[in-house]
Amino acid sequence: MSTARSTRASAAVDRLKVRSGNPGYSMARTGEGLFFLSEAPGEPPLCAPLELDEFVAFVNGLGPQTPRRVSKLDVAFEKQLTRKKP
Repeated sequence: MSTARSTRASAAVDRLKVRSGNPGYSMARTGEGLFFLSEAPGEPPLCAPLELDEFVAFVNGLGPQTPRRVSKLDVAFEKQLTRKKP
């Protein structure tokens, strides 16, 4: 179970590195299984140690956000939803 946890957290950090253009972000894990983020290895942490879900939400909120991809089918579906109001 611990590898799935750290894989999810490290994937969030990798996405942050791509979005921000800063390859120096580093994730660490405490003995209690909590995660924290720093701008570079050995730097002070940017957050207090957090549980997995809180950590992923924190990391996803940092840096520039990528726009949500919307397909033509999504647009058509949204139009149908707005038309069907009784």
